[in-house]
Amino acid sequence: MTEPLDLALGIARAAAARKASELIILDLTGVSDVTDYFVICSANTARQADAVMDEVEERCREDLGVKPYAIEGRENKNWILMDYGSVVVHVFLPEAREYYRLERLWGDAPRLELSEDEQELVPVA
Repeated sequence: MTEPLDLALGIARAAAARKASELIILDLTGVSDVTDYFVICSANTARQADAVMDEVEERCREDLGVKPYAIEGRENKNWILMDYGSVVVHVFLPEAREYYRLERLWGDAPRLELSEDEQELVPVA
């Protein structure tokens, strides 16, 4: 079984591989009973959002043996949500990300990001 932090790292790497921007991981373990981590990123276009979603889904399945429980927003692609249980992925177009502001909503949650070599998650100051 894949640990939630390892799943979040794998998802972040997959999103980064498709050039997702403003990639942040919120550690919700101390503030939510629903999920352990949010992986939040932005895509410049609906086509890129679709590519990020496909890459996350494929790499999680192939590398970690994990499939999402559900995917929402596939039709309009301004906010795609992928539910992996312990990790929820949010792929936003910039306007939707600004509107919903999940980072502010979950402002008490510690933030993580990929290290420069994309090998680990590191705290954001």
